[in-house]
Amino acid sequence: MSLSPAAADQATSSRLHDDLHWLFARLKQGLATAEAAVVREHGMSLWGYTVLMAVVETPATSQLALAQAVSVDKSKLVLVIDELEAARLVLRRPDPADRRVRIVEATDEGRRALAATREAIAAVEDQLLAELDAPARELLRTTLRQLAAGPIERIEEGQQATNACAPS
Repeated sequence: MSLSPAAADQATSSRLHDDLHWLFARLKQGLATAEAAVVREHGMSLWGYTVLMAVVETPATSQLALAQAVSVDKSKLVLVIDELEAARLVLRRPDPADRRVRIVEATDEGRRALAATREAIAAVEDQLLAELDAPARELLRTTLRQLAAGPIERIEEGQQATNACAPS
């Protein structure tokens, strides 16, 4: 659905469209819609893609460390890993130092699927950012990385996260 020029001008000048929560929610919704279709073509969900990316970037990671790295509830992570393992994209093995701990590793098939998916995701992101020049794109990514690090933790102030991945 596209807005008429007059409606677009009114929308961009409203308080709603200056609200960070609304802006991030709208971007997340749009990206999730586009990217979910892309990752499905490669045999995974968006959470599966995120977890597989973390597994590949930090080999021999425990499930607990993985849950913390991707900011997902441990019970949700188990379901995502089950999905990835069923698709033969990851495998779990006991940690030799503590047999109660499971180490998650990407398979060769998982690495290939991730590479193909990353390429398709990059195309979606390029389409989203097409109206920004290269310096603006890099500034956006840098700013978002900075905000996702310390500042977000400071404003959360230890409160329980309420997100789609947390159990109700």
